[in-house]
Amino acid sequence: MLDFIVYLLYRAGSAIVSALPLRLLFAIGQFLGFFAWIVLGKYRRLAKRNVAIAFGTEKSPRELRRLVRRHFQRLGANLLSSVKLSAMPLEKMTTRIETENFDIIHRFLRAGRPVVLVLSHLANWELFADISPQLIGYVRNSTIYQKLGNRFIDEHMRRVRGRAGVEMFDRKEGFEKAIKLLRDGGAVGILSDQHAGDSGLWVPFFGRLASTSPLPALLAKRTGAALIGMALYTKPQARWRIVVSPALEAKHESVESLTAKTNELIAAQISRAPEDWFWVHNRWKTPKPNFLLKRYKRGVYVPPNISAKDLKPFRILIRSSNWLGDAVMSVPAVQTIKTGRPDAQITIAVPSKIAPMWKLIPEVDAILPFANNSLISAVRSIQRQPEFDVAILFPNSLRVALEVWLAGVPRRVGFRGHSRSWLLNQFIPESRRPRALQHQSNRYLQIAQEIGAGVADKERRVSTAGAFGNRSSFFPVSTGAPLKIGLCPAAEYGPAKRWPPERFAEVAATVAAQSAVQWILFGTQKDVIIGEQIAKALGGSCVNRISQTTFEQLIGELRECRLLLTNDTGTMHLAALLGVQTVAIFGSTEPRLTGPLGDCHIILRHHVECSPCFLRECPIDFRCMKAVRIREVADAVLSILRNGAPLVPR
Repeated sequence: MLDFIVYLLYRAGSAIVSALPLRLLFAIGQFLGFFAWIVLGKYRRLAKRNVAIAFGTEKSPRELRRLVRRHFQRLGANLLSSVKLSAMPLEKMTTRIETENFDIIHRFLRAGRPVVLVLSHLANWELFADISPQLIGYVRNSTIYQKLGNRFIDEHMRRVRGRAGVEMFDRKEGFEKAIKLLRDGGAVGILSDQHAGDSGLWVPFFGRLASTSPLPALLAKRTGAALIGMALYTKPQARWRIVVSPALEAKHESVESLTAKTNELIAAQISRAPEDWFWVHNRWKTPKPNFLLKRYKRGVYVPPNISAKDLKPFRILIRSSNWLGDAVMSVPAVQTIKTGRPDAQITIAVPSKIAPMWKLIPEVDAILPFANNSLISAVRSIQRQPEFDVAILFPNSLRVALEVWLAGVPRRVGFRGHSRSWLLNQFIPESRRPRALQHQSNRYLQIAQEIGAGVADKERRVSTAGAFGNRSSFFPVSTGAPLKIGLCPAAEYGPAKRWPPERFAEVAATVAAQSAVQWILFGTQKDVIIGEQIAKALGGSCVNRISQTTFEQLIGELRECRLLLTNDTGTMHLAALLGVQTVAIFGSTEPRLTGPLGDCHIILRHHVECSPCFLRECPIDFRCMKAVRIREVADAVLSILRNGAPLVPR
């Protein structure tokens, strides 16, 4: 009933509008379009974003704003004029339209070759249905359309569009009727410039990947039809001009190549009169959930003359964890996200204290360091960057969700945790079924999987985590100079993760007695006392660098180490990222969850009845750590020094 009432109101309004002179309607439409530009902020911002994508490198911000305003005025004029034109006699309507290069279409049709017309939402595009039969009525004409939501208005529009003899084929009924018409030598017009959703082929449009219907190319390849562009432009005083482009050669081209060429053709048509195109359509829509494009049926096609670097970037902001270890464990996910689409540009937002770690990852295009803990400062840092398309949140905190929400990033992706659902608009589902323990890196990889990364990529990244791989082959078994071995005896999380420092000292002394090594102590200001205790016990075979290095210096000195003896620490994960083998001692934590990535590490851990407890401090007798013996730790270190391989498999 509501649909019928809306239909009656539509027909009544159309009757009133049709009674007015066309030139007056055109002027009124321009005024209404200007008014819409003022009040419709959502569509004004969408149009502004679209024209910036298309012409941002060619036009100034002022020119772009003026273009958007002219577009609203032109759109209002054309929409209001189309109501009058649909009620006007065809002969009278034809006098308002000029043509250019129409002989191109005639040449093919009169030679018996069918034609697929590539149309776009330029100017008064509804005129195509009326004018085409007037100009090429000696063959069957048709168009493929999509039904409107209101069935009464849809039936009326079908009658209006078909009054000149155009046959209407419903997209949902398939394309066999259109194929038959083409094989009989007819012409089919297809509006080809809108977002095609999940069924489209991702090809460049104005240099940015857009989901595009391959239908014109498919029909041309299947029927041998000529593929010809036809554009409609607005002229002064309520007149229009149809311009036909030279045919695209389809015989030796793939469907993907032809689809890319149709986008190039439409972009060229739009550039001729950009105010005429329908900029309030979300042409470069970010799909949900799979905005990474590997899992789409038709996939991505970039023409050979365009490199991935030439594409306008799809800008992804990834909020890194604040903890070094968690940040390193998210590296495989970042690598997978980067390979998810050729135009991906990755920016990592991260506290400045661990920002240098991300410089090691070649897949990261930019780093956005947060210098302090201020929420407002983080928001402003994000806002100062070029606009991001998506923000992916690795931490589960409410705070990081607030950062990107306040910064205005349009798509915000992450797990629901910590009462932040209202700040996100794409959620990563939590598994409802209990399952075997999975490494923390797999949780980050799940995010990549849920936004469209390929399964094969996910599995590959798990097994090859680490930016540079294992470097054991770089070190000879025996050299003249002492081998450097790193030692990280502390753990920032708490004392429950720390093996006793006197045991570290005994292991270091045992190894130094059997091999020419130099121990390098690493740690923070909190670990100074522990470092002094160990350094005193080792004497000349030790260099104490605890609280003496910047993060960059830590990276450089770790790279020189043959291996790292460590607790479960962020430095352990950093060493794994650098390809340095580790001997890691676990007690209160679980190596299956947070062990170093890669297959070249030795993990020493003894299960006791209370482990893993994940507590910061042991409330009883520290039995999990005391169970790890000095001899087995020393043997593990010596096995790597002597053999370049772990003594026992991980």
